[in-house]
Amino acid sequence: MDLTADGRGLTAEATTPITIRPWLPASILFAASLTFAIGSTWDIQWHSDVGPDTFFTLPHLFIYASAAIAGFTGLTVILVTSAAGRAGRRVDGELGGPGISVFGRTFTAPLGYMVAALGAASFLLYGLWDLWWHSLYGFDAIIDSPPHIGLFLSSTVISVGTVIVFAAARNYRWGRIGALFALAHLTTSSTVTALAVQRLSTGTVRWTVAVTAFMVILLMVAGAGFQRWGATITAVFSSATQGVFWWFAPWAARTYADFVELPMREHIRGIPATPALIPFCLVPVGIVIDLLIRRTDSPARLLPALAGGLGGAIVGGFNPVQQVIIYHAHLAPASIIVATTVAAALFGALGGYVGRRFGDMLRLTAPSAKVSA
Repeated sequence: MDLTADGRGLTAEATTPITIRPWLPASILFAASLTFAIGSTWDIQWHSDVGPDTFFTLPHLFIYASAAIAGFTGLTVILVTSAAGRAGRRVDGELGGPGISVFGRTFTAPLGYMVAALGAASFLLYGLWDLWWHSLYGFDAIIDSPPHIGLFLSSTVISVGTVIVFAAARNYRWGRIGALFALAHLTTSSTVTALAVQRLSTGTVRWTVAVTAFMVILLMVAGAGFQRWGATITAVFSSATQGVFWWFAPWAARTYADFVELPMREHIRGIPATPALIPFCLVPVGIVIDLLIRRTDSPARLLPALAGGLGGAIVGGFNPVQQVIIYHAHLAPASIIVATTVAAALFGALGGYVGRRFGDMLRLTAPSAKVSA
């Protein structure tokens, strides 16, 4: 049996479903994303408060374990669904979304698990590069090295697959809530990926802020397109995650440094490095996005870009204030604030345009509605 785009079988005899419960591999995949979030937040704080590290550290173990868990989970589901299709057994669309034929229909991979498995494979390749990088240079003094950025991008792909997996089960309560939690995790972790352009922020525009605006707006608009008030719910979950890691990051770095008997850097401020990258204004931005996209007196195709542009402007304009609050620094010059706000608005508009289509895609991954459970 082959799987069609809606995840249902073509043959009449394929009525006996496979016994795997969709929520189980979805939960494992989400646990893998959380494991990466813990490890990366811990590792970045280590670089900030302690200094360089080697390849074999406890935070790195969390990071690479997350990819292993995601990879094995995706591979297991792909093999199970492929075997079920060959045996003529029905595969529900709630199990990761529509089936994708791979290698001439040798395998039938649910879309979400296929994306997650590809992200895990890419993670492995970048992990080997990171090991080689450490073998050449020893200690790793910066967080935005080329292999690290590749690892963060690969983790983003895994997280996108996780979102799709939960969205495919949107007819169930656990699927809807899980999709918004996964979007929130992706929102918070995407701010780290924006560090890839931080070395470009030497002129008037702070490009890390603009790229952050693009990513968070894209994901919150996707949440709005996926479910009513989805942007606000995603923002609330993201802010809650930010609050937890605000406490966790400095504590984990100090505790691990004491355990391995390494000194902390002198005059550290104890500022949570990763949570400080996440905008403080996510909830107001989410409310603005939801209110604008729900309006019907303007062309619907323009509203996501308009909402994204306004949300991006809020993210860009508030960032200098956030820097003052966190680092007790002087307010940036007006030229930088204006230029960064304009750039963030433009990137936010693009994020709104792309995000609404991502949200539409998430809705379409689910099969026809059934009674929620």
